[in-house]
Amino acid sequence: MKPLFDFLVPPAARRTVGAACGALLAGLLLIACVSDEPLRAWLILLSGPLPELRQDADGGWHWHRLVRFGTVLEDAINLTLLGLAVLIPLRARQFSLGADGQLFLGALAGVALALGWPGPGWMALPLACLAAMLAGAAWGGVAGVLKWRCGANEMVVSLMLNLVAIEFYRLAITRWLRDPGAGFPATPFLAPDAMLTPWLAHTGVGVMLLWAPLAVCAVALLLARTTLGYEIRLTGAAPIFARQAGLPVGRATVASMALGGMLAGLAGFHIGHAVLGRLPVDLAPGLGFEGLLVALLARHQPRAILGAAFFYAWLRAGGQAMERSTDVAREIALVLQALVIVLVMAERWPWRAGVWHRIRAMRQLDGSRA
Repeated sequence: MKPLFDFLVPPAARRTVGAACGALLAGLLLIACVSDEPLRAWLILLSGPLPELRQDADGGWHWHRLVRFGTVLEDAINLTLLGLAVLIPLRARQFSLGADGQLFLGALAGVALALGWPGPGWMALPLACLAAMLAGAAWGGVAGVLKWRCGANEMVVSLMLNLVAIEFYRLAITRWLRDPGAGFPATPFLAPDAMLTPWLAHTGVGVMLLWAPLAVCAVALLLARTTLGYEIRLTGAAPIFARQAGLPVGRATVASMALGGMLAGLAGFHIGHAVLGRLPVDLAPGLGFEGLLVALLARHQPRAILGAAFFYAWLRAGGQAMERSTDVAREIALVLQALVIVLVMAERWPWRAGVWHRIRAMRQLDGSRA
């Protein structure tokens, strides 16, 4: 039974769950310092995103707060794809900060193709998806090539490329794709056949709810079962050995950045073609950096990305519900997210090991004296 339990719930997952529980308990103490009803606020933080079954005046039962729960699923889809976009370069020891720019360009490429496609409408959606993924992959590959050929620092390059991508996105929306009748800088609405059909009314939850887990499985298989995945993992674990063994370290570096960009572009496609239906001049800032936090929360393991993304999206929605219903600001949820990341990243606690060793030494000394 123990080997089966270890396979289903590996030790790393147990540490992550323990860190999350510890952060939530610490959050209760923080809320108690700022709220007159700390327990109620804490329970709303945890249960706020849940849909609720209520009885109406006519005696029928209906689900309420489904839109709020759908928002959690939308965020979880985006964070899953962005977490994978950061995780793949991390496995090659490339600390990429470029998911934001790749997402913007992916969304722009997908919407631009869908708006300008002259052919049959049923072809616009798959081609827009392909265009978004290729745009993200190309922009991620630029950072990889600069790191490989020029030795440029990938953090600085990817961060600066974000600025270029975002400003180009804004230029394209305001100059070439702007809808004159919108009243603010935004593209026209996409045609219905160029949109992903929602499964939950008034939300963007659709077929991407299945694509996100498939993307997780694809990345896990890529890293564990393919030659390219082996090259990426070995490049990240022992780059000097990989280079001396004749492995194409440069190719692995560029491929990891390009594959990450492809997934970030897919997240942009989801935002444009499922969540918004059009592109405003500014998207939500910092989504790429939230993907980095999700990758860290998952401890760089693809199979943990889904749970980490859902937990992160749940805390964010719970913080908004807590702010609306209690006297606690939603910044408390941001503090909890930071606590979870800190506790998860602290794999070892040197002070605890040192105290334990000192206690054992004192016991042995007392025993020898006796």
